[in-house]
Amino acid sequence: MTDENREPGNTTEPYHQGNTDRNGNLMTTALVTGASSGIGARVAALLAARGLTVFGAARNTAAVAAIDGVTAVPLDLTDDDSIRAAVATVTKAAGTVDVLVNCAGYGEFGTVEETSLGAARRQLEVNVVGAACLIQAVLPGMRAAGHGRIVNVSSLAGEFAAPLGGWYHASKFALEALSDSLRGEVAQFGIDVTLVQPSYVATDWHENAMQHLESASGRGPYADMVAAMRRHFSSPALARQMSSPDAVAALIAKAALTTRPRTRYRIGAGANIAVALATLLPDRAFDALTRKQFGYA
Repeated sequence: MTDENREPGNTTEPYHQGNTDRNGNLMTTALVTGASSGIGARVAALLAARGLTVFGAARNTAAVAAIDGVTAVPLDLTDDDSIRAAVATVTKAAGTVDVLVNCAGYGEFGTVEETSLGAARRQLEVNVVGAACLIQAVLPGMRAAGHGRIVNVSSLAGEFAAPLGGWYHASKFALEALSDSLRGEVAQFGIDVTLVQPSYVATDWHENAMQHLESASGRGPYADMVAAMRRHFSSPALARQMSSPDAVAALIAKAALTTRPRTRYRIGAGANIAVALATLLPDRAFDALTRKQFGYA
């Protein structure tokens, strides 16, 4: 890829030491969703270590409260009132949210035919609508302050789709599109929008996604495909390709605090190559590569 905004970030590149944006505004307050575990918890801890006042939002507030320097805020991304209350709590305690990191999300895997529409709606509610509601809640304050940073944690799954994860891919495609539109809308107010696109990460996310997959499609006409994907995600070869949660969290923190953020940061073995293949190859040729990768017949 020739666009430097689409190259994977260098996690060893230093942040700007003053935690300031491109216009020199100091960023002092951050709200991080999904902060009770995994990548979100690590991001919250990193931002707190950089001296920001950090609020970690999640349903499990006890886990967030255990992170040094992070204030727990209850949040249910499927409840608009809960989202607005979380932002109101932060603004009352610390003023404007300078940095919003939308890190919460999960993978609703299963075939398009067999995944219930209720499960599909929840996937979109958590991964897309909830993030958008948070953005709507923080933007008035950011506009009034004349600065802000929104980091949406997407996925390489937002660049191309594979079988058995249609609704998850749909959620990430949507988050990518909203972020691109939003970036053009709010730049005039001094607000930056950036995406982070991890590939495989060594967390329990994959196991949770496989449980959804097996529940939806493990016993029906697509059972052989499900078994092949399970083998793929259990393979030692894939484990060696996974990024560590700490590396991904460091890249997200960089996107949040670097002076001039790229529009996209990718991380993961072969991430740029995969996107290039999806872009350049005919659709059916890419389909064939996907079948080979996952071991489908």
